[in-house]
Amino acid sequence: MRSQLDGRIRDNLDELSSRKLLKDEQEIASPQSTHIHLRALGERELLNMCANNYLGLANHPALVRAAHAGLERHGFGMSSVRFICGTHSVHRALEIRLSSYLRTEDTILFGSCFDANTGLFEALLEADDAVISDSLNHASIIDGIRLCKAKRFRYANNDMNELEHALREASHCRTVLVVTDGVFSMDGTSANLPGICELAKRYGALIMVDDSHAVGFVGPEGRGTPARYGVEDQIDILTGTLGKALGGASGGYVSGRSEIISWLRQRARPYLFSNSLMPAICEASLAAIDLAEKADDLRQNLSARTRQLRQGLSGLGFQVLGNDHPIVPVMTGDAGVALGIAESLLAHDILVVPFSYPVVPQGAARIRMQVSAAHCADDIERVIAAFQLARPHVVRS
Repeated sequence: MRSQLDGRIRDNLDELSSRKLLKDEQEIASPQSTHIHLRALGERELLNMCANNYLGLANHPALVRAAHAGLERHGFGMSSVRFICGTHSVHRALEIRLSSYLRTEDTILFGSCFDANTGLFEALLEADDAVISDSLNHASIIDGIRLCKAKRFRYANNDMNELEHALREASHCRTVLVVTDGVFSMDGTSANLPGICELAKRYGALIMVDDSHAVGFVGPEGRGTPARYGVEDQIDILTGTLGKALGGASGGYVSGRSEIISWLRQRARPYLFSNSLMPAICEASLAAIDLAEKADDLRQNLSARTRQLRQGLSGLGFQVLGNDHPIVPVMTGDAGVALGIAESLLAHDILVVPFSYPVVPQGAARIRMQVSAAHCADDIERVIAAFQLARPHVVRS
């Protein structure tokens, strides 16, 4: 039985390799930043275009100092789940600070936003309820919905006609929850929150937004897509991460009405059965929120560098998805072509990653880059020039 499983896995891995779909992990041998070293390449410095480090805070001195101080004051780990003896005062301080920042009533911390999303639906929704999900929602939302017994509906990405049809079909259910990413992570496009809010209000549905790729740098004070569209008071549940713009370490959260958060403390399984966040991460996250709230200069540079990259690549004839978000997907369709571009850019000391099935649909391979506020104009010009040099390789492929 064991040898049969091993053989099947080997065959599957060989097939992925032959189709150029095998995902290799790059070992970074330096702090996360816009310029990094890979262990395999020794002293070569690479321009990093694939981190979720939107505000450039991953190695910011203020966050490093806060984490050091947190280690000194609170120790290394809590060795417990929250309801036993794993709740430290810094956990509540961060939950209160997130609630203040996001303009919500209360917040609950999780080990990751994946945990937050997989713990949410099972705790809140039962067989008499319904959940309506955008087709491009993150894998964690998809997995979380699978764990609950609610009736499931799916609408094409940002298609308000399909959403309304699903709302009509679900109108007999006790509670109806519309679920969307604030920003869709593979495409760099934003959810139509005004349209969703209008339909949800009309049909008496609740709204949940995963704003992982927005909080910290989208909207006024970086408060995310609901703030950008002026619908903060219409969103019932927000989920998000501390692992992207807000320092890039780990940790996730659910934020919203106090009754919902209180119930999650009683029933969300990843919360009840996972160790609490390392206190030093909480201290650094508090510092990150303070920085993000006042980081208009960083957001302005992020916007300028994003516009520079998008316009430069489009001018070369590359198909670039999205509009103004620092997620910049360059579509190739073919996984081999995406890999060829990545290899060409690496030869010029630029790190990008090709995305292919199953991370994206078959035939939708791409290079997904992410701009950071720590990138400068010269960095972006290097990337554009390297893409121009990669074009003959793309044609040959």
